Amino acid sequence: MKFFIALATLVVLATGQDTYTTENDDLDIDALVNNPEQLKAWFNCFVDKSPCDKVQANFKADMPEAIQQACTKCTEAQKVILKKFLASLKEKAPADYEVYRQKYDPENKYFGPLDKALA
Repeated sequence: MKFFIALATLVVLATGQDTYTTENDDLDIDALVNNPEQLKAWFNCFVDKSPCDKVQANFKADMPEAIQQACTKCTEAQKVILKKFLASLKEKAPADYEVYRQKYDPENKYFGPLDKALA
């Protein structure tokens, strides 16, 4: 694990590419997506239907850019979090997934590259 972190750091330094803050990379995404109320709360925050808590707000702040740039600044943990969130939303609440997708990709040009980047 330390080797992977060191290698990732070197790649970032070599490319000059910043990553989003790792402050919430330890989010238990499995617990979140397996709790329908939590999944709905996160969705509501992301689509401006309800207020966000601090952690949700941190993710939401980077979300438009992350989606538009196919998560190029995401850490590996953030890619896993976003992938699981989107897959769970799509599977468990397809209508909500469509609302989310329309908010962040109304022209349907970002989710294809994002899906490939998260695969």
